[in-house]
Amino acid sequence: MVSVASADELGGLVAAWREARRVAVLTGAGLSTASGIPDFRSPGGRWERYQPVPFQDFVASAARRAEYWEYKGETWSVIREAAPNAGHRALTALAEAGRIELLVTQNVDGLHERGGFPLDRLVRIHGTDSEVECLRCGDREPRDGVQARWEAGESTPACACGGWQKPATISFGQSLVEADLVRSFRMAETCDLFVAVGTSLVVGPINQMFSLARASGAATAILTASETPFDAQADWKLSEPLERALPELSAAVLG
Repeated sequence: MVSVASADELGGLVAAWREARRVAVLTGAGLSTASGIPDFRSPGGRWERYQPVPFQDFVASAARRAEYWEYKGETWSVIREAAPNAGHRALTALAEAGRIELLVTQNVDGLHERGGFPLDRLVRIHGTDSEVECLRCGDREPRDGVQARWEAGESTPACACGGWQKPATISFGQSLVEADLVRSFRMAETCDLFVAVGTSLVVGPINQMFSLARASGAATAILTASETPFDAQADWKLSEPLERALPELSAAVLG
């Protein structure tokens, strides 16, 4: 592993990115902290104040549905006001130049979309907070209208069909979208370069992308301030703030 501390030491990663035919990127919560969205897994994060509501509990209990919406209402007020930062924009520039084949994000904040990242090359593996889905009929609609109903006192918003509505994120105990998982793993197995950005690489099964890429012979880079279980296996580890490191890296690759 090479620990990257300065622009001069980025040469190997820049060269690998330029030479790669297929680049896969996995992003996590650390990318959005510069946009004002807290990394809830870090010390002092929201998980120290909030116990997630499993999907089965949401379905079975009115009290738990109300608790879930209370938490989601708090987080939506933060997400709604956030804007893409320089790191998001740098990844968009790389994608627009054909330097990212697929970006898989663990984030549900919608900042990649708002930052202009090409939707046909984006997998939102944990869903999105920007839409609400009916658990009965599957219909989706933008979050703001349903959120307004909740803020007006509807403890658990319901669809016209009578089904419960919840933000279109993957809750604990809820299955990932199989097609998204297959697409992500296939990309990991066929890429030339795999880059993990702002993720602790502890959430499964999507963290397996790193191992799949490495086993298939891809070069690997981890760009995050925190330690990950794969640091010793990565070809490059960059711990600088992403809102500074990604624009530098993007400029060097595209320059």
